[in-house]
Amino acid sequence: MGILELYIKGGEFMHPILFCLILGLGFIVERFISLTKSSTNIRKFMVTFNQTLKDQGLDAAIEFCQNTKGSASSVILAGLGKVKYGVRHVETAIENAASVEMAFLEKGLIYLNTVIALAPMLGFTGTVWGMIGAFDAIAAAGDVSPSLVADGISQALITTLGGLVVAMIVQLFTNYFIARVSTLIVEMEESSVEAVDALIDQGIVKLD
Repeated sequence: MGILELYIKGGEFMHPILFCLILGLGFIVERFISLTKSSTNIRKFMVTFNQTLKDQGLDAAIEFCQNTKGSASSVILAGLGKVKYGVRHVETAIENAASVEMAFLEKGLIYLNTVIALAPMLGFTGTVWGMIGAFDAIAAAGDVSPSLVADGISQALITTLGGLVVAMIVQLFTNYFIARVSTLIVEMEESSVEAVDALIDQGIVKLD
């Protein structure tokens, strides 16, 4: 039996399950694009940043961060804007910017988790609804026909299958995104510490 045949045989509960799949895939594509834009080669970035700061000064380092896409450059840029106020203000600005970046990176994951939870529940509901219909058909026929029972139960279980398949697909991508976000957060923290140390070493920022 093909996918289209299963979908048709599954009944009306297959429609919201399909909607969950489309919704999940939409957020998956959005997360891929957003996380790709937020990613950068952190080692290469920090080497260039440190060299620029050392050779050309603060203004050149700020311009470099402005022209570099990624979460790490955005966080460090926020700190560079507070160097005249001292290291404590730099660290506070970096922490605030990191919180905003973390919220941006994690945005959309709640919707994926909703799809993961909702799709199987719709499938189970469709199965219960189908079983009710199967027993009603048995009662109307007044006879427990093996073919009648088998066909009704088969149709009822298709919605459970559909819901579980959708949940598994979305769960795989969600796990990947969670791991990617965790990596980006660690990179932001490491690069921020390194940037503050570089500012202190170059005497650009004052110790409080």
